[in-house]
Amino acid sequence: MRIGTCSWKYDSWKGLIYPDFGEFDFLEEYSKNYNTVEVDQWFWSLNKGNVILPKPNVVNEYNQVTPNNFKFTIKAPNSLTLTHPYKSKEANPYFLSSELLKAFINSIHPILNKVGVLMFQFEYLNKQKMDSLSQFLDKLNTFLNKIDKSIPIAIETRNPNYLKPEYFQFLKENNIAHVFLQGYYMPDISKVYNDYGNLLTNTTVIRLHGSDRKGIETLAQNRWNQIVQPKDDELSKIIEMIKELVAVDSNLYINVNNHYEGSAPLTINKITTFLK
Repeated sequence: MRIGTCSWKYDSWKGLIYPDFGEFDFLEEYSKNYNTVEVDQWFWSLNKGNVILPKPNVVNEYNQVTPNNFKFTIKAPNSLTLTHPYKSKEANPYFLSSELLKAFINSIHPILNKVGVLMFQFEYLNKQKMDSLSQFLDKLNTFLNKIDKSIPIAIETRNPNYLKPEYFQFLKENNIAHVFLQGYYMPDISKVYNDYGNLLTNTTVIRLHGSDRKGIETLAQNRWNQIVQPKDDELSKIIEMIKELVAVDSNLYINVNNHYEGSAPLTINKITTFLK
């Protein structure tokens, strides 16, 4: 099991996991505390019809400041997962493009040995964007048949009605991990796990995000150093889920967001304390 946060550069974590004085590299200091982190920045890749790929100097820096056993869980560019660019009626020509994925993987080559999972986050696909779960799986299947799957791949759907046996069976048959998303109007992940845990692959991702982003931002006032919306009852069920996954030797990644309770490091402290 690996547990870490979603992103890492927060001044308000000084005194929690970072020194509260002097100059330092945030990711380097972060990797002294955790063995994995979620990279969100390369997800935002569409700019006026063009695709922005990771800059070589940034990728090299991430490799240099993290130890060899560190793992990144990376959100694939949204240019791969959006059927239409935001606020546009024009179809996205890069949607599930095997050539674009190849270019992206080439761009992060220096850290490929540190990539734990490459996550494809799909937005809520309404009927105007995707006719059905069956059509979504057909498109995924065509894409998966064209790509190199040596890097572990995970799928995050934000369609609650896609969470059906045929979806999990498809992922299992293709050795694709499921991303359990807690928040964003998705059902409680402990229930989803109880229903479909027997159809998981040996890699699983849990992302703890919460459902009240604006509310927690108002409470936190951009100071992510305290719990402002405790979710102890919810967490207790998730921790039981984690224990079961660890017991079956799952390759498990847990990514915690500040927006879940108010401070990702403090939520992680809760989880690890209960797991001891």
